[in-house]
Amino acid sequence: MITVPVELGARGYGVTVGPGARHGLAALIGELLPGAGRAAIVTQEAVPVEVDPGVPFEVHTVPPGEGAKSLATVELLCRGFARAGLSRADVVVAVGGGVVTDLAGFAAASFHRGTAYVNVATTLLAQVDAAIGGKTGVNLPEGKNLVGAFWQPRAVVCDTDVLASLPPREWASGRGEMAKYAFLGGGTPDATLLDLDLPEQVARCAAIKARVVAADEREGDRRMVLNYGHTLAHALEASAFDGPDGGGLRHGEAVAVGLVFAALLARRLGRIGDDRVSLHRRVVDGFGLSAELPSGSSAGRLVEFMARDKKAHHNLTFVLDGPDGPETVRGVGVSDVMATLAEMGAKP
Repeated sequence: MITVPVELGARGYGVTVGPGARHGLAALIGELLPGAGRAAIVTQEAVPVEVDPGVPFEVHTVPPGEGAKSLATVELLCRGFARAGLSRADVVVAVGGGVVTDLAGFAAASFHRGTAYVNVATTLLAQVDAAIGGKTGVNLPEGKNLVGAFWQPRAVVCDTDVLASLPPREWASGRGEMAKYAFLGGGTPDATLLDLDLPEQVARCAAIKARVVAADEREGDRRMVLNYGHTLAHALEASAFDGPDGGGLRHGEAVAVGLVFAALLARRLGRIGDDRVSLHRRVVDGFGLSAELPSGSSAGRLVEFMARDKKAHHNLTFVLDGPDGPETVRGVGVSDVMATLAEMGAKP
């Protein structure tokens, strides 16, 4: 097993990565939360993973898909916790992907004004990103993840054995999130992440995220680099709620498109050259992902959604590569964004 520390002082915790990691959950809860007498397991019917928290538990099932990330679902969870007699000393265990960890974490943050939770991440996307860092939340019709809380888990468990059952689209979604970490590790970016075995890939991504979170827990500045590729990705996802521009992309698939878009935009702004753009394409291609916008994407419509992004701060804000690696760039001109989207084949 590989244990990656998330150094946050009293709120710090470990990310356990490796085959069979979930089988240590009961011992982990017993060590970290000796006062817990009951657990609420939050999961989905489609998640074929059973866990033993080592204390009596009740299972709370949430619907599938991004549409489940709503305030209504959080209310249902919290009411279920109350009926089950969950106390502040007990524990919520999220077993699933990013939708489950986001929902369970936000419900735990809200219930009794803060109940401990543990993430058992069952998708690649959750293991390398969504389950780590304490960002929880739900969507509104106006945008993705607009309501939530920073609430750190007490532990994260990444059992790489459970990934064997993932369908191809789930693998693609996780690899899109993994691809961004090739550019966030410090030093000169390269494609060595592609050469590692799966547990090492997960652990490297977790370690990079842990360092960023430790430096900036609440996304004041540095942590925003974790959104590399996400501004366009979130626009593609948000536009899919009421139109075709998202093209049915999974989150990581949208991030892959967003990474190449960000590289092209950075080149247009003179921040990087052709070699760095080629590296972005090489990493995205190496993970078997497409960098193409969905057919028929509207540049104007996507820019509207980018302007609503919670990182925008009332102007167009992106994480863009540069001489010192990816960093937050505010006030990017609409004309440059539109031209970059047109370069990728978007209509006006």
